Amino acid sequence: MPGFTQLRDSVCRANREIAANGLVFGTFGNLSAVDRGAGVFAIKPSGVAYASLTPDHMVVLSIDTGEVVQGSLKPSLSAPAHLELYRAFTCGAIVHAHSEFAVLFAQSRLGLRCMGTTHADHFHGDIPVTRPMTQAEVDQDYDRNIGLLIVETFRKAGIVPEQVPAVLVSSHVPFAWGADIAAAIDNATALEFIARLEFRSRLIAPDALRPDGFLVDKRYARKHGPKPTYGQK
Repeated sequence: MPGFTQLRDSVCRANREIAANGLVFGTFGNLSAVDRGAGVFAIKPSGVAYASLTPDHMVVLSIDTGEVVQGSLKPSLSAPAHLELYRAFTCGAIVHAHSEFAVLFAQSRLGLRCMGTTHADHFHGDIPVTRPMTQAEVDQDYDRNIGLLIVETFRKAGIVPEQVPAVLVSSHVPFAWGADIAAAIDNATALEFIARLEFRSRLIAPDALRPDGFLVDKRYARKHGPKPTYGQK
């Protein structure tokens, strides 16, 4: 199948990686990546087992129209949600995860509080949870409305999606994104780890105080600020 070879190959390998890392369950979940120069994104097909995925299975869609431009299989049902995020955010890849503890918080309609430096190293503040969807949003354009709801959540709260590249969709699942595939997977992995910490923190000390904002700012800036000091040059 000619065209978009590198994009489809990368997205295929990345989907198999998130399955191996436990970020998805069964055939649920997916990863997509965008080629903004070509105006397209590629995503896993609906209902196909991760172990059997090949690059030719990946479905390529137009960012402008949302229509399939390459691929013989039906794209993931969540493709319209990915499309809305690509239109609103500057990310290069998106993980729609089904990881255990992050799903637990989404189902409980609870965001993840920024309670320490492990969280702040990855996310500049709380991980928000969306409001519940209305019946009208569920009945019509459900998957597209998930994406619109995520965008609404960030805009209403004034959250910068590049600084907090993750969200919990109320009663549903987590989404995470990043500048590229590696960053999106890293953020989805960090989100699940932080959800595990938050679960246990709520059990150990439900009334624990949040860290001061200057500590959160310091830890986040070490890795993500304009002059990061973490890692090697």
